[in-house]
Amino acid sequence: MAPVLTADAGNGPVDLGPALSIFDPVHIGIDEFGHPKRVSLIERNMLIGGEPGSGKSGLLNAVVGHAALSLDCKLVLLDGKRVELGQWRKCADIFVGPDIVLANKTLHRLQIMLDNRLIYLEACERRKVKTDDAFVPYVVAIDEIAFYSATTGTKPQREEFSMRMRDLVARGRAVGIIGVAATQRPSSTIIPTDLRDLFAWRWAGRCTNDSSSDIVLGHGWKDRGWSANTISPNNPGAGLLISESGSPELVKVAYLDDATCAAIAKYAATLRQIVRDEPVRPLAAVA
Repeated sequence: MAPVLTADAGNGPVDLGPALSIFDPVHIGIDEFGHPKRVSLIERNMLIGGEPGSGKSGLLNAVVGHAALSLDCKLVLLDGKRVELGQWRKCADIFVGPDIVLANKTLHRLQIMLDNRLIYLEACERRKVKTDDAFVPYVVAIDEIAFYSATTGTKPQREEFSMRMRDLVARGRAVGIIGVAATQRPSSTIIPTDLRDLFAWRWAGRCTNDSSSDIVLGHGWKDRGWSANTISPNNPGAGLLISESGSPELVKVAYLDDATCAAIAKYAATLRQIVRDEPVRPLAAVA
């Protein structure tokens, strides 16, 4: 059950309402029949690819918005442009801009935490996190992988970033580390197949060619009639979503304009500040 937070308005506690949970399915938009589309991110990762204007940013912000409102997780944001995820900065436990050194240090710290959590699970004779664990999940959202892995810094720094990110995506699922990575340059140099296949959820917005679509969805889908290259440029937000064990499906991602993002981020930051200042009370204790 999601927690309920209270804030002192001068005349006693005032309910702010129930928060979300990172264990809840995330609403990302609608399917081709107009039905709500929700995906589970716990023990999963998500790869988002597509040309500029395809809806990539809409999906990324929808996921980050859910995570920001989920008070049972921590939020780590990496954004080379600053502005794509910048509105969520006050909600983040760590925010990294165009700084490859800080990005690598942040991923290294997450790897240390990952190793410690695996030691804990091994001692408990368990294989994955639970909702009542002493440690909470982390959502690690990266906008434009290529900035850190192929553009900025020195070659050794870019290779270090790619290595650390691959490790987190590969081993982090069991201990509650959820990787969400977006790129507008879906190519084999940016997203090698062995890295792509570690993402349980993959969304391809409109791509400039069939090969780029296959880079995101997986090899051979264009030969079976599924290519994001066929999506009309006049239909922003439409893309193909595939899970690790399914087939692509057409999904129209939810769109949050700047004002809506700012309002949600401000509310989420308020809730998170209350959590830092005062322990969260379970719903049963409030009723």
